[in-house]
Order: sequence, then C-alpha cells, then structure tokens
Amino acid sequence: MSDIRILIVEDEPKVANAIQQGLEENNLQADVAYDGQMGKKLALSKNYQLIILDLNLPHLNGYDLCAEIRKHNSKVPVIMLTALGAMEDKIQAFDTGADDYMVKPFDFRELLARINVFLKRSDHNSKSVISGRLKVADLEIDNESKTVIRGGKKIELTAKEFALLMYLVRNKGRVVSRADIAEKIWDITFDTGTNVIDVYVNFLRKKIDKDFEPKLIHTRQGMGYVLKEE
Repeated sequence: MSDIRILIVEDEPKVANAIQQGLEENNLQADVAYDGQMGKKLALSKNYQLIILDLNLPHLNGYDLCAEIRKHNSKVPVIMLTALGAMEDKIQAFDTGADDYMVKPFDFRELLARINVFLKRSDHNSKSVISGRLKVADLEIDNESKTVIRGGKKIELTAKEFALLMYLVRNKGRVVSRADIAEKIWDITFDTGTNVIDVYVNFLRKKIDKDFEPKLIHTRQGMGYVLKEE
C-alpha cells in the first residue's frame, strides 16, 4: 500500500465503499466520510493527496465544503462526483475551487485515470515549484502567495482563475486554444459543445481588465486567447 491517501466524501454507502475498494485494489489508501461535516473535519485535520467530493451531502453541501477546504488548502486536487450534470452546476463547482467534475453514473476506470493525472501532476509540482513574481504592464502576480495586484489594487481570484491567469501569462504573446486551456488547467478534454472555457476567461477579464488599461486578454476568433499589451 502506498503512502498516498485519498478522502472520499459521499453519502451513498454503496458508492463510497465501491470507490474505496477500487482505490485500495490499486494500492491507494482511502478514508470515507458520509456527510459534509465529517468530510470537513477529516479534510482539515489530515494530509490528503486528493479529495473526491459529492455535492448533495447532509449537514454541509459539496459547494460549501469545497470552499472551506480551499480556505485552508489551495493545492489539494478536488474531484466533484455528482448526479448534477447541468453546466451551471459545473461552473459553480469550479468557481468554489473544484479541479474536476464527473457526473454519475461513472466508470471507475475513468475516475482512476483522472486521479492518476492529478497525483502525477502534484508530484511534479512538488519537485519543480515555479516561484517568484511575474509582471505584465501594471499587473503583478506572486506565485508563492497566490496574490494578484493591478494598478496597486489587490484582485481576488478563485484557484481556477489564478491557474488560468498564470497559464496565460506564462504564454504571453502566444495564442492558446480552448483545447490547450482545458488540458493544461483542468487536465481533461471538455466537450466542444460547452462554453466553460469562455465563461472562465470572461470571469478573469472582468477582474483584471474591465477597470484597467491597457487591456491584456484578447480573443482571436476561431483560434483562442492571447495575453499581451496592446
């Protein structure tokens, strides 16, 4: 059994136990919480490498629990696993700090594949943390403290918005496609029929561009987005 420990917060015992058994059969340790409050207690008191989180939970729902986790830990990957499949539910989940979203019923092999992507990425990041400050025009980003300032004003971003901004800044001057963003920021391939990437770019634009000049995030029709001074 490896040292990797995963928290499963799921109120359906059959589902939770099946996931736990599947993880343990793949050499991963797993704890189970059957309600949001117990999930919060475990998530904030133990060191987990990944959290699997249902949305409809007793005592504390998945959205609020994810937000609580993010207040204390901005790095642990959170996979939402829920029967709610509407785009609004997905956007709200990502906005509260989720890294991935799977709709029930699901194939355990896909869940395991996504878990492995996050575990490999976390291991890589722990070995090669990019530190220091990045600056574009009057926009300043501190990767260590996860703070963003533009024109002397501090800008509050969600974990996903910050990751998106970092990706655009590190690719300054280069057009990045929606597929690039989906793969690099969410580690999954989104259905091309969804507009979640555009929604998140618009969230970011409102925060870092709307009240400032020059505009930094630009759309290239049919190609994607580019961050540069114009």
